[in-house]
Amino acid sequence: MTDNTTRLDHVVLWVRDPLAAAHFYENTVGLEAVRVAEFAAGEVPFPSVRVNDEALLDLMPLSTAEHMTVLPGAADSAGHPVNHICLALPQTAFDALIARLGDRSVPVSDVSHGSFGARGKATRSFYFRDPDGNVIEARHYD
Repeated sequence: MTDNTTRLDHVVLWVRDPLAAAHFYENTVGLEAVRVAEFAAGEVPFPSVRVNDEALLDLMPLSTAEHMTVLPGAADSAGHPVNHICLALPQTAFDALIARLGDRSVPVSDVSHGSFGARGKATRSFYFRDPDGNVIEARHYD
């Protein structure tokens, strides 16, 4: 059966070192890294991390920006400011993430309460940066 509901499929993040980024997202954030071995072997252009069964973060090497020809001007998107991406987690995963970030001395913002998102007001949320400076928000809903 084909489900034709509109969904977010992936977000592409420019990163300096895709293997280091995959390691951070897998070991610190807790997302499953995919295509890492294939990327390391030169078989695919970038690795990804799986947000859930339906969405990925693609970790695009910043060094490839000048070769982007799919869309005129695509190379200009390298370093283009995106405010942040948000990961909605179950409460236990949220608590585990904030603990792992602390264990690894990754700075985090204060925890806020009641910020608006796709499912209404979040119970708690906070922000942190990945090693490339991309801002990530983590939140959970009751």
